[in-house]
Amino acid sequence: MRSFFDKYPVADKVIAAGVSGGADSLALVLRLKEWGDANGKKIVALTVDHGLRSEAAAEAAYVAEVMQRFGIEHHILRWEGEKPVHGIEEAAREARYALIAAWCREAGVRVLATGHHRRDQAETFLLRLIRGSGVSGLSGILPVSERLGLMIIRPQLFDAPDDLKAYLEQCGVVWVEDPSNRNEDFLRVKIRNYLPVLSAELGLTEERLAATAGILEKTRSFLDCEVAKFVKNHCRFWEKCGCSFAESVFLTLHEELQYRVLTQLFRQVGEKVYAPEAGEVLRVAGLVRSGSFKGCTLGGCAVILRYGRLWIVREGRKVRKISRREWDDYVAAHPQYGRLRLPYKLKCLLVGEECGNRA
Repeated sequence: MRSFFDKYPVADKVIAAGVSGGADSLALVLRLKEWGDANGKKIVALTVDHGLRSEAAAEAAYVAEVMQRFGIEHHILRWEGEKPVHGIEEAAREARYALIAAWCREAGVRVLATGHHRRDQAETFLLRLIRGSGVSGLSGILPVSERLGLMIIRPQLFDAPDDLKAYLEQCGVVWVEDPSNRNEDFLRVKIRNYLPVLSAELGLTEERLAATAGILEKTRSFLDCEVAKFVKNHCRFWEKCGCSFAESVFLTLHEELQYRVLTQLFRQVGEKVYAPEAGEVLRVAGLVRSGSFKGCTLGGCAVILRYGRLWIVREGRKVRKISRREWDDYVAAHPQYGRLRLPYKLKCLLVGEECGNRA
């Protein structure tokens, strides 16, 4: 635990931890408590009761008992309302993060720790390999990331799950076994059950798989830095309405960086958690390179090629057309736009944003 925080220091005095009652998350919060007591940090445990199994409420109550025993503040968050019939695993994960993020915002907590470990990393690597992921996907679970305004840390990512269970046994703590972890209807469970075969017959251990993901994570980090440089040096953002950059500069980038720049900007301008499908982004980049790009809509954004620049402009709601008089009035209030050549759609968005702010 200490080695993780030496490498990824956290300045905040309060850290929330997601705790389901499984071995991974129970070990996480108890180890965090030990580390926090020695380093002046307060740990708050958050349990989400999804209401999907009859045992869920009792499991949440059990976690509350364990937290009380170890002097850890604990809160139970409940997923209310109707649940989807299909894609329940993904929906439950999204609901869990949304509930935790909402609680953290209300409490002024900015850091969330999760219990992911080395086997989770190995499973994620294989899962994404099966799905044909590239460098970003195969770099697996990141030690530190951002989601819904929270800094997500994973202090156990390099630890073996058996070591976490051994720690709990030393603490005299029993963990909850989730039956869904044995359900082979889920691809991740099938992969988990096949890992011992890969290790015994091919020497493809979870350590090696996780290490490979770590190597690719360094490659991903380098590419992310290159994207950040391009965005900082060449992108101009137009309030919250969109951004633009010179087509000629974009075309000097390697194809992989072109894809990554577009992916980031689609997410940023479109205010999306996830980027559009990789194939669609690659298609747009290819059309720009070929000189045959005529514009498109993708990821909640309109993509426009005009005045030698590529414009990525927010969509998502009906944009009112404006008159020349309205634009002249806007320029009078914002003279920095007076000599600029902007696409008509962006002008409409800028004026609409101004009207919305006044309202």
